[in-house]
Amino acid sequence: MKTFKYIRAIGAALIGIAMTGSVTVARSDIKDYEFQLVDQTVKAGPDRTVTVRLFNKATGKPVPDAVVFATRLDMAPDAMQEMATKVVPVPGAEPGSYKFKATFGMAGRWLLSLGAKVQGENGTVEGKLVITAQK
Repeated sequence: MKTFKYIRAIGAALIGIAMTGSVTVARSDIKDYEFQLVDQTVKAGPDRTVTVRLFNKATGKPVPDAVVFATRLDMAPDAMQEMATKVVPVPGAEPGSYKFKATFGMAGRWLLSLGAKVQGENGTVEGKLVITAQK
């Protein structure tokens, strides 16, 4: 009987070790990441470039190689959500910077909404940034 209990205890311990070893641990909380605008203003018109940085607030370091998959640019801050424009990603110049090209059809405040996945993290980084287009 003692042998049977001993074998069950070893089996349970091995299962526990196997389960613990297969768990991946995220490096930090998804809330530790934030998008920031490089420039708060742009000139109104076609083919304007907007640069944002994604960084880890806990470490202060930029986050390279994130996958930005959701982008939207509209005039929601000026109560014109229907005034939306296409946003096209363009290559960034430095690690952690992400550039987008868009047409700012008129002067006013534009809301850039972003979603991104950071490698090794669970969840989605979301950002809503207000850009002012000037004449």
